Amino acid sequence: MAMAVSFGIGSYIEGGVVTAVILLNVVVGFFQEYSAEKTMDSLRSLSSPTATVVRGGEATVVPSGEIVPGDLVEVKTGDTIPADIRLIETKNFETDEALLTGESLPVRKAENATFDENTGPGDRLNVAYSSSTVTKGRAKGIVFATGTFTEIGAIAAALREKDSRVRPVKRRADGKAHPARYVEAYTLTLGDFVGRFLGVNVGTPLQQKLSKLAILLFAVAVVFAIVVLGANKFDSRREVVIYAVATGLSMIPASLVVVLTITMAAGTKRMVQRNVIVRNLKSLEALGAVTDICSDKTGTLTQGKMVARCAWIPSLGTYTVENSKEASNPTAGEIRFDSRVPTDINFRATHKESSGGGSIVGPGHLLEDSKTGLQDFLSVAALANLATVFEKENQWHARGDPTEIAIQVFSSRFSWNRLALTQGDKPEWTEVAEYPFDSDVKRMSVVMKRTATGEQFAFTKGAVERVIAVCTRYYRKDGEGEAVPVTDEFREQILRNMEVFAGLGLRVLALASRKVDLQITEDSDEQRAEVEQELTFCGLIGLYDPPRPESAPAVRECHEAGVSVHMLTGDHPETAKAIAIEVGILPKRMETVSRNVAEAMVMTASQFDGLTDDQVDELPVLPLVIARCAPSTKVRMIEALHRRGKFVAMTGDGVNDSPSLRRADVGIAMGQSGSDVAKDASDIVLTDDNFASIVAAIAEGRRIFDNIQKFVLHVLAENIAQAGTLLIGLAFKDHTSLSVFPLAPVEIVWIIMITSGLPDMGLGFERAVPDIMRRPPQSLKTGIFTAEFCVDMVVYGTWIAALCLASFVLRVYAWGGGDLGDNCNDSYSPGCDTVFRARATTFACLTWFALFLAWELVDMRRSFFRMQPGSKKYFTQWIHDVWRNKFLFWAILFGFVTLFPTLYIPVINHTVFKHTGISWEWGIVFVAAFLFFLGIEAWKWAKRVYFRRAARKRVGSAWKDLDVEQRVFGEYLRGGSDTGSSGHLVPSDD
Repeated sequence: MAMAVSFGIGSYIEGGVVTAVILLNVVVGFFQEYSAEKTMDSLRSLSSPTATVVRGGEATVVPSGEIVPGDLVEVKTGDTIPADIRLIETKNFETDEALLTGESLPVRKAENATFDENTGPGDRLNVAYSSSTVTKGRAKGIVFATGTFTEIGAIAAALREKDSRVRPVKRRADGKAHPARYVEAYTLTLGDFVGRFLGVNVGTPLQQKLSKLAILLFAVAVVFAIVVLGANKFDSRREVVIYAVATGLSMIPASLVVVLTITMAAGTKRMVQRNVIVRNLKSLEALGAVTDICSDKTGTLTQGKMVARCAWIPSLGTYTVENSKEASNPTAGEIRFDSRVPTDINFRATHKESSGGGSIVGPGHLLEDSKTGLQDFLSVAALANLATVFEKENQWHARGDPTEIAIQVFSSRFSWNRLALTQGDKPEWTEVAEYPFDSDVKRMSVVMKRTATGEQFAFTKGAVERVIAVCTRYYRKDGEGEAVPVTDEFREQILRNMEVFAGLGLRVLALASRKVDLQITEDSDEQRAEVEQELTFCGLIGLYDPPRPESAPAVRECHEAGVSVHMLTGDHPETAKAIAIEVGILPKRMETVSRNVAEAMVMTASQFDGLTDDQVDELPVLPLVIARCAPSTKVRMIEALHRRGKFVAMTGDGVNDSPSLRRADVGIAMGQSGSDVAKDASDIVLTDDNFASIVAAIAEGRRIFDNIQKFVLHVLAENIAQAGTLLIGLAFKDHTSLSVFPLAPVEIVWIIMITSGLPDMGLGFERAVPDIMRRPPQSLKTGIFTAEFCVDMVVYGTWIAALCLASFVLRVYAWGGGDLGDNCNDSYSPGCDTVFRARATTFACLTWFALFLAWELVDMRRSFFRMQPGSKKYFTQWIHDVWRNKFLFWAILFGFVTLFPTLYIPVINHTVFKHTGISWEWGIVFVAAFLFFLGIEAWKWAKRVYFRRAARKRVGSAWKDLDVEQRVFGEYLRGGSDTGSSGHLVPSDD
């Protein structure tokens, strides 16, 4: 519009400059957004489905796009089939092929079946199709088709047309519609088109808000242009119209949305370096507002590398594995045997202090002394197990689930290895049937046949409560090899021993077996209940999953940032509690917490689910640890947090976690252990399954939020300064009663282009402020437009406008006699020298102020001269700070240097910019720059004093208003725990 008006009234220079700026913005914006979109495409490819491929004898996880025909692929429940595969091994394997065949029920596969060539896809039971989902069991298969050569790929290739963006017409039951409904549909469609064109209904919520802001500012620009025309009595002379155009241009944030897009794209790329893949840009905005994290334990807070530490066999005693630092090496470490039960052993004492604490023994010696107990135990451990442990080139390797690997390594210590027992020319055991782990029964069983005798045995492992519920016999020490009935007293003894192991932070499983006389049918699932009954209890095994070294510091960082951490795990309560205390989710000194608070902090899923919503809301604190957690419990926990006004991030890895991932404000899936279904339901994927990466993502989200706030504040404060200077400048009228503008139209366009676009992009790349994780989460309701932001915008804009107007007034009235010349808005003449010099002085001031403001906004509260807390470089710290963000440094230097050619190159200065070179006026510019820094620094100092006093007042007089959890961890962070912490409940500046 400015370009059209300029050309329409014959102002070809102004019109040409505006045209050049438009073209520059279009070209630069196109390539920047194109680059950002390419970045997002590469990130989307990182978060694409993955597959487990066996290459070179080892299983590796690769993106589905890297699968090639001939690959051996392993899939399990929750996975998405990466390509069309010919099945060679299945265990209770079913897939959902609704997207391909329309069949709503899962299809059970049979690897041994063969079919005619013309058999349809839905009837080929020996093939699993790309993009279908595994609903049950596991399988292996050979890839024979990928990409468009798959069945689903052929369909996709035939459907190239995009979805229609035309709103559907609302019709009656008979299929007819009133003519008004057609008008309504096409009106709404037109509205959608206009909304997409203006950007108010596409993109993230923040992008939409900024698009609406741009439209609002455009409306304000039109109003300001009318004000300019009105102040000059709607004179139609070119000078008046150009003044109105310049005032309107001063309010247009030309680079705002482009800089936002680039900042968010750069942020997502930076997150990849911190092992976080953003699948949904909306979550990037939401991360900074997270108040609670609900995290799984295994593999997230812990290393996910299970090691079998303890085992108890009723007929023998207790085994402890010591000094083992390699999770997959069965030869590392030592075995200590103690004939006592776990409840009689002090595991926390040193071996010297523990009299009669057993002795180090060799596996061969143990097997010789054992009649049946240890051998039965090892048979269950090795065979009710899908993991494989093998030695290759003097290195031990393992493949499978971490829990099963740990158990397999333990049995391999006694040379009881699954591969040795089930493979070879004459294997000792042959698998008959497998009943995979089920979240309902919480057990896993296999039926094996002893090759030599043809006898069938069932081997079962699982949750202790669920296994002993189906056990009827066990071997005791004085039983002389005969199994005796399980009594209630013995079940109590098992549970007490389990609690001892769990109290050490071990995950405890029970092992059992029985001889099976049933004829196992092909559809063996129906026989599961018959197989898993009247079992003989073999013993307990305790697995230790050590916490990640970075988990405790990350949890502490969350507490300092005002983010609560909740552990939702399927483990035993004592195991969960031990790990939670170790990583800092629970206070180390629980005895200092009141009883009702301590009971609320640790719950089981049954206890939590047994409460009504009102009872949950009345809890003094929502549980920090929920053990034996079910998927429905996670959803209920999210709802309880939402009722308390919390903003929740939830982690998950399984198919059953999908509802909670969708329900959470930010769903976080595990990239290594997570199923494709969970990843599909999530907003963020962690490539390393590490809790510390979640904290890094929150810090990055806060950094991006801060940087967006900084450059938006810079743009709007600059707009207010320009508009204020021009509107108040209407009062400067020459002898013809025409306003003499203190800033020329081309100067306005130049400032928008040079001092706004590149520095704003530099602010978008700024690193996080030092205390970014020592302040409360942001509120998404207010967004970036907080009260502080709005006040800063007015203060900075007004202060800059006042200094610019003062420089103009001083040059014209103090040292120019008040001579405003004749027709000085249009061309240069000796009579306009004062106005042209005053205009150049104002232009230089505004350019410098806009550039320096970008540096001042690197930190919203700290002084530009001391942005690093604790720095003792009182006068030189700023030199290091300005060089830290090199992009911002060179952007500001570029704007600083390009000011001089516009002032001193002939023709450009007089004809284009309507100003002239200055000399002694630089003194005004330097004094104004000093006052600029003085005013900004004084304002920041006043803000720091205000917020510090407000924080002290909140802590001092409103401690009782904090909830219980904040009080407990306020003491923890202030040094009340035995960690010797010296942190703060609230940061010094917030």
